[in-house]
Amino acid sequence: MTPATPTILTLKAFLLIPALIISMICCRSAIADSVENIGPIKPATVRPEIIRPETTLGLQAFFQTLDYNWTQLENGVPPFILEGIPSDLDDSVSTTDKKMAFFMGLLPMILLVNQEIAREREEVLQILARHRVMETRPGDRNRLEEIMGRYGLRGDPLTDHRSRSRLLRRVDTIPPSLVLAQAANESAWGTSRFAQLGNNLFGEWTYKTGAGIVPEGRPDGETYEVRKFSSIYASIRSYMNNLNRNGAYIKLRQIREDLRKTNQPVTGIALAHGLQNYSQRGEEYISEIQAMIRHNKLSRINSASLRRPPVKDILTSISTAGSGLFSTRNRMIGHLANVWSNP
Repeated sequence: MTPATPTILTLKAFLLIPALIISMICCRSAIADSVENIGPIKPATVRPEIIRPETTLGLQAFFQTLDYNWTQLENGVPPFILEGIPSDLDDSVSTTDKKMAFFMGLLPMILLVNQEIAREREEVLQILARHRVMETRPGDRNRLEEIMGRYGLRGDPLTDHRSRSRLLRRVDTIPPSLVLAQAANESAWGTSRFAQLGNNLFGEWTYKTGAGIVPEGRPDGETYEVRKFSSIYASIRSYMNNLNRNGAYIKLRQIREDLRKTNQPVTGIALAHGLQNYSQRGEEYISEIQAMIRHNKLSRINSASLRRPPVKDILTSISTAGSGLFSTRNRMIGHLANVWSNP
């Protein structure tokens, strides 16, 4: 299926989201591996908006237009894609509001990526089930090979039980609490140079010259760069695929599989034990990520789900000229815009 061209949405808004209390200690590190190509995004059940906030106040106002409240996630999380972190995030609002805007801005995209992964896992299970009863359909094998490639695997899961086990161990979701804690830690709440210039929230590297940002103090003779992404969504998607396929995180995937087999909840605190190789600080880094999850009560968001859109658009076309909040173009804002593309 050929992905559709994305629709980019903008708006003018005037309300500010109420301040919510949250605090967190943050420090940063870098990951020394990355996945360069994880394939096209498939059409999703929930179609998000794409927004380009120019200011943090504008992003907060956008949250209010959607009735999106961090304390009421049981009402569902509105689907949208944030193309970049506002450049004034570090100095335009209080520390509390900065952290809240960061969490709320990222959560919808994390849920969108998990939705994609869950759909792939269900597809794999259905193909394997059909094969067991000798009802394999044309295209099943090619689809399995496509998914295997996305997760860095070879073999034939239809005939090899070890390939099946490896595939199901990798094609699985990541707890949102872990993603948010690492994103905040690695990007200094989205204010780092790499987050602002390259939409890179997780310190992923690339060895393709010119595809990233050369870090200050890079040793002579080294060629790595900190990878640049087209959007925050692309960074989140790459990071989650990295955890699911990189050999450095076998332990994380094994912990997750063991929890699944025993019908226990898969939590960020549990999976953090598999991040030994994410930072040179090892166990100290793991403890820090777990402390961030606990301190900010992020475990509760592991059960959050995307809000399903209404049948018709809920917002109207608004002129943004001179608003200073978002881009100055006029666009139609609504939940039905198809944004799927190959980032």
